[in-house]
Amino acid sequence: MAQAEGRRGADRPRRAALLQLADGLSLYAFSTENWSRPGTEVDFLMRLVRRVVRKHAPLLLARGIRCRFLGVADSRIPRELAQDFEDLATLTAGNRGMTLTVAFDHGGRRDIVEAARSLIRSRTPADEVTEQLFADHLPFPDTPDVDLVIRTSGEQRISNFMLWQVAYAEWVFPEVLWPDFRAPDFLACLHTYRRRDRRFGGVPPRTMGDPT
Repeated sequence: MAQAEGRRGADRPRRAALLQLADGLSLYAFSTENWSRPGTEVDFLMRLVRRVVRKHAPLLLARGIRCRFLGVADSRIPRELAQDFEDLATLTAGNRGMTLTVAFDHGGRRDIVEAARSLIRSRTPADEVTEQLFADHLPFPDTPDVDLVIRTSGEQRISNFMLWQVAYAEWVFPEVLWPDFRAPDFLACLHTYRRRDRRFGGVPPRTMGDPT
């Protein structure tokens, strides 16, 4: 039941996020590695995700949120669930509010491999490949770099999540378990992020009185 409560708990931080974030929010719902879990658990998660998608589709549409799904490549995904994903993405495609990206059957390494294959198929000369060109071959190339990653339960690992996009993300590791994660916890993470000095590999600008 912890998995079920965790997914239901997703509603609380997401509602807070809608008030705080102007551009986008990504949720890691199911990884490529999660297929190794017991079959009964995987089946339960598939049914649960389908209920959540159907329940919240009207709300996403009403609030002008564009919803899309990152991954969804494995043939083991139930046909009905894959169709629900496609229907919701189509239904909200014209929305101009924030973008909600649900990473489902997602693997950051797989995305990078697929981008490399795409470049090879396009016969792009190796010396013409730039970071921007490579990024253009990733899924959803209009996705901006991730600013903040929140990893609950005190876990401190990337778990193959959007590896290219999180290169300079800030990370926050609240100890609270995901089923107990509430909007105040989410807002506390945002507050921590806003206190960070983001240098992107550089140094802070000098101010008057700084030693030379």
